[in-house]
Amino acid sequence: MEEVHKPLVVSIFGNILLAILKVFVGFLYSSLALISDGIHSLSDVVTSIVGYLGVKISSKPADRTHPFGHSRFESLFAFFMGMALFLVAYEIGRDALERIFVGYTIEVNSLMLAVVVLSIISKEAMTQYSLRTGKRLNNQILIADAYHHRSDVLSSAAVLIGLFFQKLGFSYGDALVGLVVALLIGKVAVEIVLKNVNYLTGTSPPFELCEKIKETALGVEGVIGVHDLRAHYVGPKLHVELHIEVPPHLTLKEAHDISEEVKRSIENIDEVEVAFVHVDIKGITE
Repeated sequence: MEEVHKPLVVSIFGNILLAILKVFVGFLYSSLALISDGIHSLSDVVTSIVGYLGVKISSKPADRTHPFGHSRFESLFAFFMGMALFLVAYEIGRDALERIFVGYTIEVNSLMLAVVVLSIISKEAMTQYSLRTGKRLNNQILIADAYHHRSDVLSSAAVLIGLFFQKLGFSYGDALVGLVVALLIGKVAVEIVLKNVNYLTGTSPPFELCEKIKETALGVEGVIGVHDLRAHYVGPKLHVELHIEVPPHLTLKEAHDISEEVKRSIENIDEVEVAFVHVDIKGITE
C-alpha cells in the first residue's frame, strides 16, 4: 500500500469502529447526542472514502485525454471536502443555537464520558497522522481529511467543556463553546476551499518561489540570463515556462544540453511538476 493511502485507510476503519461504539452506548443509555455523534462518524467514513478515490484518480499517469496527468483532481476533491466542512460547521452552530433557545442540557454518565474522551484521543491521533503525511507529500486531500478529524475533536471537546460549565451552574456553556467551534471549523473550511480554488484556477506561486526558480536556472553552467518566467498551479503542482539566455558561440547541441539541464534542475524543485524552457542567444534572439 502506498504511503498516501495509509492515513485514509486508517481514517475509514477508525471512524467505523468509533461510530459503532458511539451508537451502541447511545442506544444503551438513550443518548441522542451520542447516537448523533456516531452517525456523524459514519459520515466521516464517506468523506474518507471520497478522499481515497480522489487520491487514486489524481495519481493516475498522463493519458490521451489528460496529457499532463490527473493532478487537478486532487484539488477538486479537496475543494469538495472543504465544502463538506462548511456543512459540519453549520450543523454544530445550528445545534448550539437550538440548545440555547430550547434550553437543552447535557446529562451523561461515566461510560458516556469515557467514550467522548476516547473519541477525542483517537480522532486527534488521526488528525496528526493525516496532517503530517499530507504536508510531507503536499497532498491537499490528506490535509482536508485531517481537518475533518480535527472538527470532531473540537466538537467533542466542546461537549466536555460544556459539562464543566454546567457543573459550575452555567447551563449554556456547551452551546456557547459549540458556537466558537463552529466558527473555527468554518474558518478552516474557508482556507481549504480558497487554497484549492487557487490551485484549480491556475494562480501564480509566491514571489519567493519564482525567485528560487530563477536562481536554479541561473545556477546551471552556461546560463547567463533568465527572463519571461511564468508559472501557474495545475492542481497542487506548478507548470513553469521561462526563457534562458546562452552565449552566441555555443553550438545548437550545447545550447540544447543546457536547456535540458535547466529543465531537470527546475523539475527537481518539490513544488514543480513540469518546466518548459526556451533558449535565446544573448544579443541575437529574445
